Amino acid sequence: MISVYKLKPRFQQLLTPVLLFLHRNRVTANQITVGSILLSVIIGIAFWNANISKWFFLSLPVGLLLRMALNALDGMMARKFNQTSRLGEILNEVGDIVSDVIIFFPLLKFQPESLYLIVIFIILSVINEFAGLMGKIVGKERRYDGPMGKSDRALVLGIYGLAVFFGADISGISQPIFSVIILLLTISTYIRLKKSLYES
Repeated sequence: MISVYKLKPRFQQLLTPVLLFLHRNRVTANQITVGSILLSVIIGIAFWNANISKWFFLSLPVGLLLRMALNALDGMMARKFNQTSRLGEILNEVGDIVSDVIIFFPLLKFQPESLYLIVIFIILSVINEFAGLMGKIVGKERRYDGPMGKSDRALVLGIYGLAVFFGADISGISQPIFSVIILLLTISTYIRLKKSLYES
């Protein structure tokens, strides 16, 4: 299925000079992961306060692009320079889930007409990541299959931030939008669990 995640190899290739620069300056994979979590907190705070200034909506496209880069870099650093560890894996997986919740939470403030759908969206996002982890527990590897994975959710929220910054009012269409997102998340979760079980 179509997913932004399929662009990851090309994205990693573009980040290689940054990776080498960070390694030369003794930056570790775990430090990059912690930096990504802290960045997510900043994005969430800026997003929550976007009613003060619409410029804070730009924290979504800009911040999420930077977060995606950091998420790619920590894995690249760990694999290329033999920095893999259990602590790093915990930081990466738990950090991503917590970060997503922090970043998505302000949607409840700005799209109250879709309150229940957004709650379901946040819960399913967490479940979707756990479904990916099940691939490592019962199968051979972590699963990233299906639409509306972490990268896709970041893209959608980035587009949302740009749209609202430029004055778009999606209150009239937010319910069908989140309904589609929920459907895609459900499909993604099903695919991940099915493939994990098949591999086992």
